[in-house]
Amino acid sequence: MKSAQGVFVISLGCSKNLVDTEHMVGMLERRGYPPVSCLSEARIALVNTCGFIRDAVEESIETVLDLVERKARGELGCIVVAGCFVQRYGYKLRREIPEVDGWLGPGMIHRIVEAVEAGGSGHSVFLIDKPRYLADHRTPRRISGPRFSTYLRIAEGCSHGCSFCTIPSLRGPLRSRTIPSLLQEARRLTDEGAVELNVIAQDTTAYGRDRKGEDRLEDVLEALLEVDALQWVRVQYAHPFGITDRLLDLMEAEERICPYLDIPFQHVNAVLLKAMRRGEGDEETPLALVERIRSRSRLIRLRTTLMVGFPGETEEAFEELCTFVTEADLDFVGTFVFSPEAGAPAARFPNPVPRHVAEIRRDRLMRIQAEVSLARMQSMVGRIEPVLVEGLCPETDLLLTGRTAGMAPDVDGRVLINRGEASVGTVVPVRFTEAHPYDLVGEIVGQP
Repeated sequence: MKSAQGVFVISLGCSKNLVDTEHMVGMLERRGYPPVSCLSEARIALVNTCGFIRDAVEESIETVLDLVERKARGELGCIVVAGCFVQRYGYKLRREIPEVDGWLGPGMIHRIVEAVEAGGSGHSVFLIDKPRYLADHRTPRRISGPRFSTYLRIAEGCSHGCSFCTIPSLRGPLRSRTIPSLLQEARRLTDEGAVELNVIAQDTTAYGRDRKGEDRLEDVLEALLEVDALQWVRVQYAHPFGITDRLLDLMEAEERICPYLDIPFQHVNAVLLKAMRRGEGDEETPLALVERIRSRSRLIRLRTTLMVGFPGETEEAFEELCTFVTEADLDFVGTFVFSPEAGAPAARFPNPVPRHVAEIRRDRLMRIQAEVSLARMQSMVGRIEPVLVEGLCPETDLLLTGRTAGMAPDVDGRVLINRGEASVGTVVPVRFTEAHPYDLVGEIVGQP
């Protein structure tokens, strides 16, 4: 049955975007616009878009045009589009897709109710400005995923100047939240059932650099440890140059801080890193950083993102990247092809790499990493580690599925549990009996 006030929500892109979506849904719900699970039940559709690279832009366009077709058939009464896609293409969108009732840049999400109500009355709105807004613990938020594991965004925006990236123009400069605000939200989330908080920002290690005072990421983590109900705290999106010894000391000493770091290296060739504005060549090399982390007594799982096909990437530079993947022995690697994005300096750099060449390099790199990942997973067989149970396996309801503290939600592997019973959202000891390139199979120990 269609609801006159029901909102169907589509959230595209990264976890930072997802948090924006959850805030908008919370604001709408407070105003009397409840989310609905099926598009057929809604009169209002909200799409929070990504505009980071070409593929994300194409997905955003296809999603919006599909909703426009539904509106033309009378299936929807109002469409609101928000996010980085809107910020990037501005007034051109309103001109080319006039059927959309409201457009919101990421810095205007706090005006979502205004956009929906104007659209519902037949008046379109276009709200875009320099992103300065920063949601905090007072901002309504409706968690869309499992309540036992969710995200805690400690900062918004980015003040880095990477030559391939448009994020600073799309989401504004770095804006860090206060630690008291973060603590209040963390306590509320655990009161609602969270046992794992995934700490996110465009760069978590940049936290606090925009604020007067000495608070940094390490201070956030120490504060979160005061929340007794919290079992796991995970650090994601950490810039390579922000991995301090103090951070590693904390991870080594505190069991509740997950032994996991997501460090987007992008590349390892010194010339390309300088062109990417990711270093001047005299900082710690990626391999040296990996070795510094691995020198700790606690085994810390590592994920990275690598880019192939950046302008000027020679065969020699690519081979250097392949060697790094083999020698660094990382747990998880994501690889993507460079996309020349309008507004990013690198889009105008000379010596472009043909896309088909870059795609061949990406595929080769992932084949190398698949062998590395399989070997690392096989080394886990026979070990017992805590696993957060997430639910039934989508492929078969005969197995439970979960993650170790060394696996982040959505992006890494999973643990399939083929023996034992446990409640969803609990952390249980699992002995690993089988390994695959990205997944483990195991059994809960301590049960008959």
